[in-house]
Amino acid sequence: MQLYNKLSAKERAILLEEAGTDRLTLSFYAYTQLGNPQLFRDYLYIHWDQLEVLGRIYIASEGINAQLSVPAPNFKKFKKHLDQITFLRDIRLNIAIEQDLKSFLKLKIKVRDKIVADGLNDQSFDVTNKGIHVDAEKFNALIEDPDTILVDMRNHYESEIGHFKNAITPDVDTFRDSLDIIEEDLKDHKEDKKLVMYCTGGIRCEKASAYYKHKGFKNVFQLEGGIIEYTRQVQEKGLDNKFMGKNFVFDHRRAERISEDIIANCHQCGEPCDEHVNCANEACHLLFIQCAKCAERLDNCCSIACQEIYNLPHEKQKELRRGLHNSNKIFKKGRSPVLKYKR
Repeated sequence: MQLYNKLSAKERAILLEEAGTDRLTLSFYAYTQLGNPQLFRDYLYIHWDQLEVLGRIYIASEGINAQLSVPAPNFKKFKKHLDQITFLRDIRLNIAIEQDLKSFLKLKIKVRDKIVADGLNDQSFDVTNKGIHVDAEKFNALIEDPDTILVDMRNHYESEIGHFKNAITPDVDTFRDSLDIIEEDLKDHKEDKKLVMYCTGGIRCEKASAYYKHKGFKNVFQLEGGIIEYTRQVQEKGLDNKFMGKNFVFDHRRAERISEDIIANCHQCGEPCDEHVNCANEACHLLFIQCAKCAERLDNCCSIACQEIYNLPHEKQKELRRGLHNSNKIFKKGRSPVLKYKR
């Protein structure tokens, strides 16, 4: 039985276009204790492949972290399958604000050491002893309280294009980098301030809130469902939107616009812009912010050097990148020396 995707992204894109079926992009997570992550992974693949689910799902002994899309006609079947799994019954599903037929082009279910890489090896740390969940209305009230410290638990390239008003936005590349930095910066306020955190869909805050309680913070809160659920509640209940700009998402859409504010700048000319792109030179693929004028001037590349490679014959490009692999530097968009502007 096939337990792995065999179609390329290009082949899948063609099939999705031909099918013309609306798809729902969504995400969810759950912390639990899994005795056999590989067995659970294979079980999910067998069932979700039949439902034409596409996405990026991580399984670990500590639970599941899922970002995916499902054909709209199959959504009820998908939800019914989730409800048959004890720890996923009635799980909150974060439905994307903006839908896209091609948000995901493959089904990838991977077994990892952890569903969120945190770099922690403290066996006394209990990830289930989490902070207080708050909805959008309570969150809005909390962040107006002068005794509240609001912290963005996402990476610098996420908060650069959008964040909540007055939030601390750590200049970090990864979640694991942020944990110790935030604790050190806020160590004098473990008892006298309310620590309120948010992230994209809630999974990073879930772990961070438990971690900071473990480290002695007395009043720890997290935005339930993250920015995605906050936006839904703001729209449904007519609440004041405190989020400025775009919410970065980890699929082909790259971001969802939450407000009309543009708080970032083109990394090449400095003009107001919050459009993330990947360098057209596949050997580079650097993630960065580029305005339409710079995209036209540089053929969607991050630098003149990459533009020169991009304009070579396709076979020559393949020859030049043979044996080379992109590293995680592609996410360090604002830090690349070829880009002049950041924020």
